[in-house]
Amino acid sequence: MANDNKSPGAEDFAALFAASERANAGSRKRPPLRAGDKVRGKILSIGTETVFLELENQQGEGMLDSVEIRDGKGQLTAAVGDTVEASVAESTRRGGMVSLRRSLARGADGRLELQQAFQHAISVEGTVTAVNKGGVEVNVAGVRAFCPISQLEARHVEDASLYLGQKLMFRITRYEDDRRGPNVVVSRRVLLEDEARGRAVETRAKLVVGAVLPGVVTGLKDYGAFVDLGGIEGMLHVSELGFQRVARPSDVLAIGQKVSVQVMRIDRSSDPKRSEQVALSLKALETDPWETEAMKFVEGSRVRGTVTRVTPFGAFIELAPGIEGLAHISELGTGKSPRQTRDAVKAGDTIDVTVLSVDRERRRVSLSTAPSDEPLDADAHAAVARSASTSAPGKLGTLADLFKNVSPSSKR
Repeated sequence: MANDNKSPGAEDFAALFAASERANAGSRKRPPLRAGDKVRGKILSIGTETVFLELENQQGEGMLDSVEIRDGKGQLTAAVGDTVEASVAESTRRGGMVSLRRSLARGADGRLELQQAFQHAISVEGTVTAVNKGGVEVNVAGVRAFCPISQLEARHVEDASLYLGQKLMFRITRYEDDRRGPNVVVSRRVLLEDEARGRAVETRAKLVVGAVLPGVVTGLKDYGAFVDLGGIEGMLHVSELGFQRVARPSDVLAIGQKVSVQVMRIDRSSDPKRSEQVALSLKALETDPWETEAMKFVEGSRVRGTVTRVTPFGAFIELAPGIEGLAHISELGTGKSPRQTRDAVKAGDTIDVTVLSVDRERRRVSLSTAPSDEPLDADAHAAVARSASTSAPGKLGTLADLFKNVSPSSKR
């Protein structure tokens, strides 16, 4: 009679085999490594000439020349257990191991690798060596390459000489080899745009009106600043830099500066390179000075301020950061009213003024240069008060509307 029971040894072997098949199923589905593929691996051992690595994602083992982890003085820059990045040097395996390389070779081998990098869109490191008409020269593995200035950054570059001597990553966009040697054109912009698209996926998930996000200033214009939120660029208008008046964004911001901004508006766009236009604000994150400082200025009090703007109808005077008042031309001077505002004050002057009225709801302060103990022209003061009580636009810059009925002749 046949024995249907399997021996314990057979059962153990079957279980181990099944487990092994399940463990290796994922690796068998992975496409084979090709020359130029980027891989990561943990260093298993470091020999005199060779470094052995265990590659991530069950991609097997790799070997690397030991010179690839030594500096110019021959000192090791990595140790056993460290994880390093490298590129596949050959698509075929040697003794079951993948041949790896971290830097490009020179000479004929280097040219072959540059050609492979071009064919497989692999990033290469190069050093900017010179600036010429239309771009910069880049040394890549001993080969001179050209990078158009439009391909040096994701945005317009004013002065390419700032990149001289820098080691940067590029992608080869053109490779031709003839008897005169390789003709190589590279781009850094395509790499930056690829990275931005990757970061944009994460940023877009957090991009909602009201969100406070970290960013980096990438560009400055007279009308505002561009801020990279992580693959998505937003606009920080000059009026949103703060409550205090700012003449130029470059007065308070610098390219490369890290900032926290609030998302104020998101407008969808049909531009494939910028699918949304994002309006940002620093001002929204500041404390409103009209809620904390305005109560210091009471009618009849004497305060000191700085003239910020001079207009035909009067002078704007900053009393505190973010709070400006207007001294109408009829309230400038202690005697006869000046024919022009600039005859009495100029931008940058520090002067003492008397508070005539404060309208906190409309954020307006009316001022006079006359001392508080000196009688003010009753007719002019009354006209200003009547104008301030009527409806008018809420911005401080429209205070001319309040005083358009007050002529210089109303002063004594």
